[in-house]
Amino acid sequence: MTLPLLTSTTIRSTKLANRLALAPMSRTSADKDGTPTQAMADYYASFARGGFGMLIVEATFIDQSYSQSYAGQPGLVSDAHEAAWRRVVDAVKRENGVIVLQLMHAGATSQCTFETHAPSPVRPRGTMIQGYGPRQGSYDVPKELSRDQIQGIREAFLQAVQRAERAGFDGVEIHCANGYLLDQFLTEETNQRTDDYGGTLENRLRLTSEIISAAKAATSPEFLTGVRLSQAKATEQDYFWPNGLQDAEAIFSGVSAAGSDYIHLASEKSGYAYHCSTRKGENLTEFARKLTGLPVIANGGLEDIDLSNGLISSGKADILSIGKAAMLNPDLPQKISSGQPPRPFTFDMFRYGVTIDAQRKWEAEIGDLMAST
Repeated sequence: MTLPLLTSTTIRSTKLANRLALAPMSRTSADKDGTPTQAMADYYASFARGGFGMLIVEATFIDQSYSQSYAGQPGLVSDAHEAAWRRVVDAVKRENGVIVLQLMHAGATSQCTFETHAPSPVRPRGTMIQGYGPRQGSYDVPKELSRDQIQGIREAFLQAVQRAERAGFDGVEIHCANGYLLDQFLTEETNQRTDDYGGTLENRLRLTSEIISAAKAATSPEFLTGVRLSQAKATEQDYFWPNGLQDAEAIFSGVSAAGSDYIHLASEKSGYAYHCSTRKGENLTEFARKLTGLPVIANGGLEDIDLSNGLISSGKADILSIGKAAMLNPDLPQKISSGQPPRPFTFDMFRYGVTIDAQRKWEAEIGDLMAST
């Protein structure tokens, strides 16, 4: 009997061999100007070769102004970026993989730019992430975006979407999660605007909806446009949407009406059971599926095979995105199929840093290299 998470599925016309997706994980391995490298092509190809039904590639900046979040982050701004991403896509396609590129703008939480811009001049909570850029400590108070700048950001997202399609990606994922710019617009505490991009939840979701709609209008029918959402933020890991299911209904309905092909609900450190539910414990992935009819990707600690199979078989999610466990198990779907135990994840692997090359050094140190190295 085939396990539920190993059954095939589709997102629109795109067929996935199973329900396991590689979660987008920042690997700080691009060249200084954001150009993807051959190491990145080899890295992503290893997950396609290992059987993942879908790869969601790490957050990629969309302009040369203020969108870059951290050092070593890839971009999709120039012809050189586009050509380099084509090499990554080609490597994945040679392994028959499905590959989607996540697009983002850091907003107030950039650790690269010495001037940040956001919906409102509100300092983000928390401190900068160690190892992700030249800046450390508390975040600065950002400058408030003008309407012309908002228009420019929307156009930058659209140009990156079009470049992604030309580079051969199967789709894009618009990053409205984890406290980055679009999530800063969505969150009342960081969006104190009084124009039509602030105030009501529908207004605060407006920029994300406009980007999704523009992406759908500018790309071919088979090209996917999904959206990543979260309650928790990298800077505030215990954040919940204040009005629970009421907020969730407005957000999920809004991105669905804008044309999103799927909803990816992200988790932070406490995992799926905590952050993919309201404060009252109401399950958000199941709610999103029933409300919108869209495929829903769940995230957070889903290397637990019993939990994962249960989410699929009970109708709480359609696809499961795997992060940390995938880093040491690019062949995780094959391991699950054959009954092999996966390599256990340990944070010791970050002793050399967070780059792909650092991961390889640690693998060499423990004498347990991936099949692709």
